[in-house]
Amino acid sequence: IMGEDIGAYGGGYAVTRGLLEEFGPERVRDTPIAESVIVGSAIGASLVGLRPIVEIMTINFALLAMDQIVNHAAKLRYMSNGQFTIPIIIRTVTGGGGQLGATHSQSFEGWFASVPGLKVVAPSTPYDALGLLRSAVKDDNPVLFAEHALLYSAKGDVPNDWYDVPFGQAVVRRPGTDVTIVSYARMMNVALSTADILQKTNGMEAEVIDLRTLRPIDYETIIGSVKKTSRAIVIEEGWKTGGFSAEIASSIQEQAFDYLDGPVVRIGGEDVPTPYSGQLEAAVFPSTDQVLEAFHKNFGVST
Repeated sequence: IMGEDIGAYGGGYAVTRGLLEEFGPERVRDTPIAESVIVGSAIGASLVGLRPIVEIMTINFALLAMDQIVNHAAKLRYMSNGQFTIPIIIRTVTGGGGQLGATHSQSFEGWFASVPGLKVVAPSTPYDALGLLRSAVKDDNPVLFAEHALLYSAKGDVPNDWYDVPFGQAVVRRPGTDVTIVSYARMMNVALSTADILQKTNGMEAEVIDLRTLRPIDYETIIGSVKKTSRAIVIEEGWKTGGFSAEIASSIQEQAFDYLDGPVVRIGGEDVPTPYSGQLEAAVFPSTDQVLEAFHKNFGVST
């Protein structure tokens, strides 16, 4: 594992705390502040048989390694006709909400999910974080593992017995029959709270789907749910313009159009740089009230 401050300091978010003491400096490498060098070195290491895990302190800094991630890690297996594999994991922190300002509060996992050759993971629970990481360790392809900063304090059951969570398998967090809500990572909290309010105020049962991975994505579960509920809402924290939710909404329209009783609703972040002010920052990210308002407007159901 290699990255900035991951050794003696224990990681910017304490994820690697204790690893240096347990595994030593040969396996836990503090690096210079140079993301292109970190990822480039990991790619080279993978080409000669290692399986490096890279920590990029935030996904915003991954922009400095875009050439290495997009043009090399994602392409070398294909361009070598399978002679090389690139089994690297790029762990990074995504999202806002921590008052870290405009350049430290962005959600770029949707960008990376558009690149063939990359796999993109975005867990929302402790169970999935561990299970998906175990799957990533076994995968022979580059994996971008996006961890939301505000989910590090989330609590949940994690079995002592060995398990993993396969890529490309969404999970139904809450079953329902009246509307499908699709999301991932921190926005699962918004999706679930919306479902609770719909049930309490209208007796409507929302089916909440957690994507878990953006590439590969489990369209079978999404489309099957929409065919059952006839309504769909897609929530993401990132900007609505050009957002990954558009890809999901388009696929729903293409594959389940005849089942829809209304438009596929997209809820995304406001198209502004993320403010530092806590109140302003909260206003740019999707909220339960915003989803409920969109539900009422588009489906004609009072909330």
